[in-house]
Amino acid sequence: MDVHPVTSERLPDLADLFESNNTTNGCWCMAFIRKRSAYVRGGSGGNRAVFEELTQTADPPLGLLAYQDGLPVGWCAVGPRDRYGPAISPRATILRERDPGEDSEVWLVPCFFVRVGARRQGITRALLKGAVELARSYGAKAVEGWPLVGKPSADEYLGREQVFESCGFRRVRQPTPRRVVMRLGLTGDRR
Repeated sequence: MDVHPVTSERLPDLADLFESNNTTNGCWCMAFIRKRSAYVRGGSGGNRAVFEELTQTADPPLGLLAYQDGLPVGWCAVGPRDRYGPAISPRATILRERDPGEDSEVWLVPCFFVRVGARRQGITRALLKGAVELARSYGAKAVEGWPLVGKPSADEYLGREQVFESCGFRRVRQPTPRRVVMRLGLTGDRR
């Protein structure tokens, strides 16, 4: 398996992956970047256009793409928390107790997608490890995620607590009965 940052050159591969599923085909991983009203109005075409436009200048990249035998099989979004405005807005509840002063230094992994037929093969774990390495290469202080606790559900795109634990993350909060905030300290993180 190979994991690579999404660049303009990799957009056709990401389109192949996202178009394999109605959810990702409509979202294009814009739910945590765009305001809710713009996201809903954008639908698949608008959200895709915004994603592709952002990819042209995004530094760091918007996420990672995993390949298995040359086929794009997995995606994860990753970047500084301040990239994800709706997730850190005053109305958002999951990250409400975060330190806003860290929003440019602490990275967030808000979303994963693995192609049907390629699931349960360690792709999410490989993507999470790649996200940590990308964050480290950009000097991030820490990486956080907000995975699910307990039984599988329709919200699997958030990741699972066990996957984060297996990559060295530790639980820092449980803002809801089904969600935890997990954190992996990198450079200079004392939490």
